[in-house]
Amino acid sequence: MGSCLSIEEDGQLPSQKKYSTYKPGVHGDSASHVKGGSAGSNAFVIIPKNVKDLRQSSGNGDLDIFTYEEMKLATKHFRPDQVLGEGGFGIVYKGFIDENVRMGYKPTQVAIKELDPEGLQGDREWLAEVNYLGQLRHSNLVKLIGYCCEGDHRLLVYEYMASGSLEKHLFLRVRATLTWHKRLKIALDAAKGLAFLHGVDKPIIYRDFKTSNILLDADFNAKLSDFGLARVGPTGDQTHVSTRVMGTYGYAAPEYVMTGHLTARSDVYGFGVVLLEMLIGRRAMDKSRPSREHNLVEWARPLLNHNKKLLRILDPRIEGQYSTKILIKVASLAYQCLSQNPKGRPVMSQVIEILEPLVNQETNDKEAVLLQNGGGSVTLYELRKCPPEETKKESSDPSVKNESEREGETPKNNGRSKSEPPKECDLYEPPSPDALMVERSSSNGC
Repeated sequence: MGSCLSIEEDGQLPSQKKYSTYKPGVHGDSASHVKGGSAGSNAFVIIPKNVKDLRQSSGNGDLDIFTYEEMKLATKHFRPDQVLGEGGFGIVYKGFIDENVRMGYKPTQVAIKELDPEGLQGDREWLAEVNYLGQLRHSNLVKLIGYCCEGDHRLLVYEYMASGSLEKHLFLRVRATLTWHKRLKIALDAAKGLAFLHGVDKPIIYRDFKTSNILLDADFNAKLSDFGLARVGPTGDQTHVSTRVMGTYGYAAPEYVMTGHLTARSDVYGFGVVLLEMLIGRRAMDKSRPSREHNLVEWARPLLNHNKKLLRILDPRIEGQYSTKILIKVASLAYQCLSQNPKGRPVMSQVIEILEPLVNQETNDKEAVLLQNGGGSVTLYELRKCPPEETKKESSDPSVKNESEREGETPKNNGRSKSEPPKECDLYEPPSPDALMVERSSSNGC
């Protein structure tokens, strides 16, 4: 779960009712932010409030119930080379379920999270995952396939997300980068996931929106994972729900940290933090930076409405990929989501209304360029290539060396700002060892 602010002991489980009826929905319908998913199958489902109830029930919706022996077979007896990640929940393994694991089972690649009995989370968070993801289906929520609750063993089986977490691509992966277009698309996908949760009959507040909980499939479609802290939001005349403060430093809304009052706009603030991280290329909290830059929101938010200052703090890895007009709109959206006043933040449906046309415009612009170039591949921007060392050594012709000087020109710096390091062959400078000291996430690859 990352660095949690507190541990909640009196949280409310997803439903107050013993039985719930669900209506089928169309998975992934992009025409509607709420109708794009469903709350499960059209059958009566028992909502267990504890593990004992879960074991006594005949199942939860469409979830498969696995034995611990099947989990061992699926993960090759939990072999170390199958580990995808580790966090407060426990260890996440890559797994494969087929005929050898369960007779008649369609071969399926999965991610399996095993609860650490001595970890930060316990049965309450594990059961919350089963209850929420067992009921909810949406193209931008990670699919929970099943679970194992045998003896002291608690495991969750998810669809496998081949590209891992957004955190990994933004902060951990060397020699790779997320393009500007991919970042916008990921932001839109994540917004649709939150909008769906906020729009169900009993609104659900995600409460732990951060880069490590946004997972990417092979095509970089984004889905929300890890529902251990999710909570039913205010209904009827309620303006908020009161809870013990939980979440991750840097992402939690200031009014929630101060009062414990939780609303859907608390999630909007977390979305704004992640959008800011994608713009700037820095973590929400980074103690390796100068003291005034430790908290990304406090340092960068005031600069988002100043175009020249904004351009100076942008992630250099997206240089040359964006239109300034679209960039300013995205920065303005982040600024609004990060408002200290919850009422000054948009709701997630409004966020989608802003982002969707921008993503479509980016897509159309790329397609237009491809058509103009005969449908072939095209480089939208170029990185300066490092000349071979032997070429620099062998070139002795003064007419070649001093050509720019003879023409009265100054050497070009290929669009780099003065504050950037000298040209490199790599796409970007690898992070320092200190930058790799990051909070461990329980959601990599699931």
